[in-house]
Amino acid sequence: MSTEAETAATGAPRMHLPSLGVGLFIMLAGTLYPPLFANAQGRADHGLATLLFWAMAAGFVRGVGFVPRAAWARWLLSGGAQLLALSLALGLAAWRRGWV
Repeated sequence: MSTEAETAATGAPRMHLPSLGVGLFIMLAGTLYPPLFANAQGRADHGLATLLFWAMAAGFVRGVGFVPRAAWARWLLSGGAQLLALSLALGLAAWRRGWV
């Protein structure tokens, strides 16, 4: 068994708890409150749902420490992509609901 210091020294991927926490939060919030993925009229907001699901998937992948081999997948499922997806989802929700 390797210690955490040895794992860090070898450059092997490690868990990232903030990303995993955000992914779990989106999963639980969407399960317990499905209107989260709806627009102001109560209909499904596919754009918002897509952005939130992207953020959730990126959070799970980055959170458990998995690093895809393909560069495009590595970027789409990174912590930065998760932050981008969450920012876009917040902006889209604010714009469509008239908060801005």
